Amino acid sequence: MPRVMRSSLKSRDSSSTSTGVDPRERVKDCCRKLVAFMCTQVGVGGLVVGYAIVGAFGFMMIETTQIDQPETVCVREIIRREYADELWFSTASNQSVNVFNHTTFYVVSNSILRRYQENITNGVRQKLNCSGLKPIDIWSFPAALMFCLSIFTMIGYGSLVPKTQWGKVATVIYAVLGIPLYVLYFLNMGSVLAQTFKWLYTRLHECTGQRKPGQRITVPSTACLWVIFGYILAGAIMFAEWEGWDYLDSAYFCVTSLCKIGMGDFVPGWSQSDSTQDSQTKLIINFVYLLLGMGLIAMCYNLMKEDVYVKARELKEQLTQAMDAAHYKIVTCCKSEPID
Repeated sequence: MPRVMRSSLKSRDSSSTSTGVDPRERVKDCCRKLVAFMCTQVGVGGLVVGYAIVGAFGFMMIETTQIDQPETVCVREIIRREYADELWFSTASNQSVNVFNHTTFYVVSNSILRRYQENITNGVRQKLNCSGLKPIDIWSFPAALMFCLSIFTMIGYGSLVPKTQWGKVATVIYAVLGIPLYVLYFLNMGSVLAQTFKWLYTRLHECTGQRKPGQRITVPSTACLWVIFGYILAGAIMFAEWEGWDYLDSAYFCVTSLCKIGMGDFVPGWSQSDSTQDSQTKLIINFVYLLLGMGLIAMCYNLMKEDVYVKARELKEQLTQAMDAAHYKIVTCCKSEPID
């Protein structure tokens, strides 16, 4: 009887191993499929967005929960009120100062205003929180999302910076890991958008009847430049209406941001004294605008590179034909000359 049970158990084990799949192989297969999906255009785009979202929550947690943050020592309203009171008590209410004497009034008031200016300048230079807002108000999710975007896209606005030691360490690690991921996104998104735009351009040629049989269609560089110009124009109008900027400043912001210069003098929706819902929405839309715009720039780069390559090859063929024709004429002329 025990032999029968052992044989039955062995048969079950053999049948399970023959028909079933090893769990470790399943895990490996799932990992391979996940890596393969992440290397696709959709996977890379989702990975970049997910990386930005995870980074935003991480920096929010670091910057709002650290207890070693410096206390607020630069509140503009308080400092302005203190120096205004000092200016009043040192001039108008001080009987020893003749306010009708221009020189005396100028010396006293200029000294007070200069100290006020130095106090505010030192606060800004030392990156102190001069708005009076708490870190939890400054590090909202849209603001942290824009901060993450400015890191791995190498824009670096500088309007929001980490104040804690752990925040600075996390910024370095986040940049080291995020920049290669952004480069991968730039290449993949440029390729898929270039293929899509080329397909639309080819279909447009077929509908208008301009395509000849067997003709290879390439998107001209002028079309790519018009796409970039239209995208910058749309962004300039949008930010001008939102922020009250003039169109030159809006176009200046769009160009410097899409070129990853990031001056930081214009940042839509970012103001430490304003944390309304509208400003947070503007930061989110700015995030989408910049991420999509960089994909369009990558698309135009791929299409213009192909156009330049095709034109260079055609120019090479034309030069080769011209050289062959010139060589043939020279040889023909030499053969036709009479020999003395």
